[in-house]
Amino acid sequence: MHLKITHTTEYLYDEPVAYALQRLRLTPLPGLGQSILNWTVTVDGAKVEAGYRDQFDNWVELVSVEGGEHLIRVIATGEVETVDRTGIVGPHTGFVPLWLFLRDTPRTKPGKLVRELARSVKGDSELAQMHGLMEAIHEAVAYLPGSTDAETTAEQALEAKSGVCQDHAHVFISAARLLNLPARYVSGYLLMDGQTEQVATHAWAETHIPGLGWVGFDAANKICPDERYVRVATGLCYRDAAPISGMRIGSAGENLKVSVSVAAAGTQSQSQSQGDGMQTQSQA
Repeated sequence: MHLKITHTTEYLYDEPVAYALQRLRLTPLPGLGQSILNWTVTVDGAKVEAGYRDQFDNWVELVSVEGGEHLIRVIATGEVETVDRTGIVGPHTGFVPLWLFLRDTPRTKPGKLVRELARSVKGDSELAQMHGLMEAIHEAVAYLPGSTDAETTAEQALEAKSGVCQDHAHVFISAARLLNLPARYVSGYLLMDGQTEQVATHAWAETHIPGLGWVGFDAANKICPDERYVRVATGLCYRDAAPISGMRIGSAGENLKVSVSVAAAGTQSQSQSQGDGMQTQSQA
């Protein structure tokens, strides 16, 4: 499938910013299931300082702002060709060992509810267990935008019985690690049925299954990623794969606007945006 993507982020400040440093994880890389036809990231109101591959093999750009700017605009846009591999990404790559993906983070540390969920998963193979886990999370955590934020933990999402895609991913990762399977968070884009315009990027989880390698599971939609998905960044949890994150010095008030357009080639669309006010982007 030929997908056209535009992801715009605007930070508007009510006074000049003394200093800010942001990490951009906005560039998808070629791999099994996706070919990058073209891709550009443009930054207005900030200076691109460096670009590098991080420990998780994500492409990261550092941008800085130092005085005088009220508006920072970041636009990532391009075209990606995808194929359906039923969620299979393949062998592990990157600079960190596979065992690292068994390590908990504050967002994925299991509590009583995650442990009960993991114990309830049945299946005669690791793959069958992960499909069962995906279905169980889909039933246990209702999709409810605005019910959680970027700091919500897997245990809190299960307790609330609601969340967004990053919460489904964190619950999946937490339970999979309890079952002794390496698991990681994935940030990317999704072509939604009948909806080109979106207010955030998407997120899902991957586990490393013997004989298959990394396999994706989107518990929010109860499906293994297909040709509608574009992978951008991975990590132990949301913190490692957030599209934009960083720090800011000063007391300037901030308004964040994000618009995402994902369309099959030949589809026309108009952008829309939603104010958020958070320094770090959440995922829907």
